[in-house]
Amino acid sequence: MTIFIIWLIALVLIGYFVNQRWQTVSAGLDKMLPRALKTHGDNRWLWVGALAVLGATTLVRPVDILLVAILLGIICGVVYKLIGWASSKAPH
Repeated sequence: MTIFIIWLIALVLIGYFVNQRWQTVSAGLDKMLPRALKTHGDNRWLWVGALAVLGATTLVRPVDILLVAILLGIICGVVYKLIGWASSKAPH
């Protein structure tokens, strides 16, 4: 229960500060994201919520986030290698 309360407090605080600094956060997201995901200032509440949940979870359970990131990196690497292998086997 204590971890949930800490997570909830972190969620509210991160959401509040991201919302207050939305112009800066939006510009930073637009620099990092591919064109299909750029915010252009739209979808403010969706991005504020997503960043708040991600930030709160990272603060409360950093090892879980790190393991998920490592797992996603390994999966992406394997998929990338498989696509390269399949494209080399495909007839030109």
